[in-house]
Amino acid sequence: MKKSLWFWLCFVTAVVLAVYFATRITMTTMGRGNAAIIRSISISTTPRSKSLSAIAAATGIAPGTRTYATSLDAINARLTRLPDVKTSAVRRMPNGNLTIRVQMHQAIAVWTDGESFYPLSADGTIISRIIEEKPANSVVFRGKLPDDVSEIVKLANGITDQLDYMEWIENRRWDINTTDGIKIMLPEENPSAAFSALMILNKNHNILSKKIQLLDMRDTARILVK
Repeated sequence: MKKSLWFWLCFVTAVVLAVYFATRITMTTMGRGNAAIIRSISISTTPRSKSLSAIAAATGIAPGTRTYATSLDAINARLTRLPDVKTSAVRRMPNGNLTIRVQMHQAIAVWTDGESFYPLSADGTIISRIIEEKPANSVVFRGKLPDDVSEIVKLANGITDQLDYMEWIENRRWDINTTDGIKIMLPEENPSAAFSALMILNKNHNILSKKIQLLDMRDTARILVK
């Protein structure tokens, strides 16, 4: 008797839930109910962005749009075409809200093709948005880049006032090119130690202001000057 009672209780509960969800699906399909139309759009970004207008415009969705007349894949595709967007995730909520979460590229340096400047993210992604002029006190790169430039940017921040641009040579080491035309060849191993030695040389001998063409630091035992 006890088992029979539990069976019928579960059966009735299942029927009620089935009717409830079937009704909601039918109302949504017919364009009725909270979930039938998009009533609001909420956007959040990481890191936080003060301007969300470009993201909102790229969704191509306005409040009042039929919920299932919109493709989430299409919205994501439009969002990821924005230069500063790395990834995006869009969800339909049962209250009629469309939530959009966007991972933004975080620029830490600048890349140049010799004419224009572009923001550069830590993972070496060149953001296809032209900067009108070179930002002050910025680390500038040129040519091909490795997958992670964050460490070399930290090191180069100490010489931004004399740095023209940096180049990744043969996929293994860096060259520094100064605004005075000096090329500094860093070693493949432990470039941070070479940077420290360079800072000491510049502090004691003002070497970055000398009339030299080349400073070869690839051999840690000696520095060659041309």
